[in-house]
Amino acid sequence: MDEFKLFTTLRYDPALLAVPEQGFTNLGWNQRPSPFYILDYHRDRMLQAATHFRWEAAVKFISGEEGLRRLEEYLDTAASSFSHAPHRVKVTLGRDGQLAHEAAPINNVPLQNLFPAALPGPLGADVQGDPFNHGEKVATRGAEWQVLVDSKFTEGSEYTHFKTTKRRVYDDARNRVELRPTDVSEVLLVNATNGQVMEASLTTPYFWRSGKWVTPLSPGTSSKARGAEGTMAPPGGGP
Repeated sequence: MDEFKLFTTLRYDPALLAVPEQGFTNLGWNQRPSPFYILDYHRDRMLQAATHFRWEAAVKFISGEEGLRRLEEYLDTAASSFSHAPHRVKVTLGRDGQLAHEAAPINNVPLQNLFPAALPGPLGADVQGDPFNHGEKVATRGAEWQVLVDSKFTEGSEYTHFKTTKRRVYDDARNRVELRPTDVSEVLLVNATNGQVMEASLTTPYFWRSGKWVTPLSPGTSSKARGAEGTMAPPGGGP
């Protein structure tokens, strides 16, 4: 088997340090405060993957409070070169428990888009619970993306369930529709077993179903590939 690493992509943003003072609730990790967006979630995701692949050294390195502290300390050191600007940080974890990262500047995002009390529905759609009663903490609309459906089916596997650097199926899907890294476009991967959307190549798609947003992996609400009306959450900018 080809050697690969686990990864997660998170947001570093000094603006997050002011979040506890802005009246947001249910912040979890970011109540600390911290410039790293939901860092505990990202650690847990890598830990689940390391446990699945039985990478004992990696599991030991990032497990528990000590493991979370080690990850935070690593990122604190990395962030010292970010010049206090928001960055998208891709953190990789090897079988031996070694961390590495790649980082690049990203745009500012309103705090209500990182911790929204509600999401606005599609234009003209009925929204359950009228999110506009939440005032300024409703997520604002971003740029419109072109969303394409892959012309070929993709077999689900542990490499589509967990985030790893073994990403050929995602690269192939992007190549088939000729997407470039800078395009405001995305391609949806379709499961070969049930014909439903599994995910997108780089982002998380949300679909409007029965008056609310759901993801393809929401229990009992998987979205069909055809006729889906959705929105995209770029990596590092949302849960």
